[in-house]
Amino acid sequence: MQKFLVILLILFVSVTMSAQDVTGQWYGVLKVQGTQLRLVFNVTKSGTALSSTMDSPDQGAKGIPVTKTTFENSKIKFEVSNAMIEYNGELNNDEIVGSFKQAGQEFPMNLSRKAIEKEVVKRSQEPTKPYSYYSEDVIFPNAKANISLAGTLTLPKKDGNYPVVILISGSGAQNRDGELLGHKPFLVISDYLTKNGIAVLRYDDRGFRKSTGNFETATSADFATDAESAVAYLKTRKEINPKKIGLMGHSEGGIIAPMVAAKSKDISFIVLLAGTGIQGDKIVLLQQELIAKANGAPEMEIKKSVEGNAKLLEMVVQSNNDEKLKSELRNRLNELIKDNSDKEIPQGMTKEQYISLRVSVITSPWMQYFLKYNPQAVLEKVKCPVLAVNGEKDLQVPPKENLTAIKNALIKGGNKNVTTIEFPNLNHLFQESTTGSPTEYDKIEQTFAPVALDEITKWIQKLTK
Repeated sequence: MQKFLVILLILFVSVTMSAQDVTGQWYGVLKVQGTQLRLVFNVTKSGTALSSTMDSPDQGAKGIPVTKTTFENSKIKFEVSNAMIEYNGELNNDEIVGSFKQAGQEFPMNLSRKAIEKEVVKRSQEPTKPYSYYSEDVIFPNAKANISLAGTLTLPKKDGNYPVVILISGSGAQNRDGELLGHKPFLVISDYLTKNGIAVLRYDDRGFRKSTGNFETATSADFATDAESAVAYLKTRKEINPKKIGLMGHSEGGIIAPMVAAKSKDISFIVLLAGTGIQGDKIVLLQQELIAKANGAPEMEIKKSVEGNAKLLEMVVQSNNDEKLKSELRNRLNELIKDNSDKEIPQGMTKEQYISLRVSVITSPWMQYFLKYNPQAVLEKVKCPVLAVNGEKDLQVPPKENLTAIKNALIKGGNKNVTTIEFPNLNHLFQESTTGSPTEYDKIEQTFAPVALDEITKWIQKLTK
């Protein structure tokens, strides 16, 4: 469960200018693990002082502050100290050749005076327009959160009365297509289901793209209210059969779908795509161990790292005081780093920067909620039919531990319509894979395995016929 976020800030700073002019807009595309993120630096000058802001069009962010801007002897530097972001480049006519660095990781990125479009990565499973079905962009409110969510509703035909599936994304801000690492799984799933007689509603996460709200402060419980709002909206559409509304959630979405279904009689079925059945802190430790093994890390190193992180996560789970927790985490991380020398600190980061980043991530509202959340109590309250599926090589939500826990909790609660499937060779994104490691995701051409699409669709069709 990954989060791909670029955090940016601003402060005006005086610099010495050479005769070259760097004011104006500079466009670039940051490419990280198959994901492309357009960035725009807006440089202005007042007297001899330069200042900058940054736009991130693909994140719907504009005028984001830059901490420090310097330009001397053809070399330009943008710094965002709190987020450990740094861009260094050299001006050559109308191009800046340089690199983008964050949290010790460095990526080449050149800047140009001309707007740059992202390279179109065409995956073979992605549908192309015109579609063979009806597609409509929609906006619906979440009155509880006072926000609006923008999405796309697809129907087999414009007129009719259809069963419907609401797609709920996993962790990290995602658009309605579930776009991640060069893939658009929600677009592929929506296309397949709609062609098979099932309507689909998918939407941009709150605070992302065309949806309003604040993503950064939201927890899974907040995202559940977004899904509830989607249900309420669909009940107003004459094309939708209100007795055949289902939820399909991937990863964190597999936590959210049961939350909604446990409270609402409007949900007729749910599909959990790599949903969790055990508490979040245990998920994180399993993830760490399995991914490290797949990537070839030494056994003793893995054991020591997992043990260290287990103590950190336990501190979070037991805490009910944020300030005290942050202080205790800092002290503990100082001890861990002292014991392990500087091996853990990424190149280019100071010890203090590394500790601050770790503490910030671990104590964020979303992470604290996730680490403390045990889905079993909610699963016991879900009475509608449930299909829970995982890939055999899922290293992020391991199938055996989670499918077993999901099934046991549902049965314990009296649910008599529970189906679980573990698909051979599929990873967390339901791609046919070799190791299951997240490092493979963007390198695999397939977006979503046909065998999984087929089984899921047949289950929904049988239930809604």
